[in-house]
This record gives sequence, structure tokens and C-alpha cells, in this order.
Amino acid sequence: MARKRILAVDDEPNILLSLEYILEQEGYDVHVARDGEEALEVAGQVHPDLILLDVAMPRKDGYEVCRLLRQREDLAGVRVLMLTAKGQPLERKKGLEVGADVYVTKPFSAEDLLEKIRAALKA
Repeated sequence: MARKRILAVDDEPNILLSLEYILEQEGYDVHVARDGEEALEVAGQVHPDLILLDVAMPRKDGYEVCRLLRQREDLAGVRVLMLTAKGQPLERKKGLEVGADVYVTKPFSAEDLLEKIRAALKA
């Protein structure tokens, strides 16, 4: 079975390193991007099965990236898991409205995140 491709997008290098490590340990094929523009570029190149998307980033925030992904025929079906420090109900609602499949607030435990990723990839 082909390894699932995951694109991790975060402007915080330590979080990106942690995500990359956790996901590679789990056997995923991991790609990274450091801002919204790069996220859209990389997504178009690698066609990930799932995108872990930070909300607060330079050069397009996660909401904008998610909205644009949903408009692209080639990427509209990609599962999007939003990661954010903004846990207020309004922020969560906004994330789901622009097309996120799952909304996870930081800080998160690796196991909790992996459970959500596994569930999203099965859906």
C-alpha cells in the first residue's frame, strides 16, 4: 500500500520539526511548507492526502489557503486539519466554514493529533 502523503504547514520552525518527526515515525510521506503561498505551491506539486494547516501565517493565513484549496479541482478533495492556538468557537466555526475537515487547537498531544489524522484519512 502506498504511503499517505501529508503536507505540514506552519511558520513556526519548532512545530514544523516536531510534526515532521511525529509523522515520519508513523510512516507517512511528509512534505512541509512555511507559509500560505508555499503551502499552495507544494500542495499542487505533491497532491497530499491530508494537509495540517496552521491558521496564523504570513503570505496567506490558513483560512485563505483552505478556501483556495477548496476552489481547485485537483485539490478540493484533500482532507484539511487546521492547527491553531485560536480555540474560540468563532474561530473554529470560521475554519469549518472555509472547508476544514477537522480543527485542532494547540498545544496538542502527539497521540491525539495522530488519532485525528488517522480518522481523517479513513473518512
